[in-house]
Amino acid sequence: MTQAIRDSEKGSDKARTPIIAITANALSGEADRCLEAGMDDYLSKPVKIEKLAQVLNNWAMQMAE
Repeated sequence: MTQAIRDSEKGSDKARTPIIAITANALSGEADRCLEAGMDDYLSKPVKIEKLAQVLNNWAMQMAE
């Protein structure tokens, strides 16, 4: 899905869509695999609402710039 979104953004003047992975897999290297796949951030389950809010706020602020 990430690759399809990134492919659709190529050649477009639209802003890059932030993609945040939320996964139950907390194994070492999983965050790197998500980022290499074109995702922008990573959270592992169980997701704490405070951490989710922090990540979403961070990306909202970046998009507003």
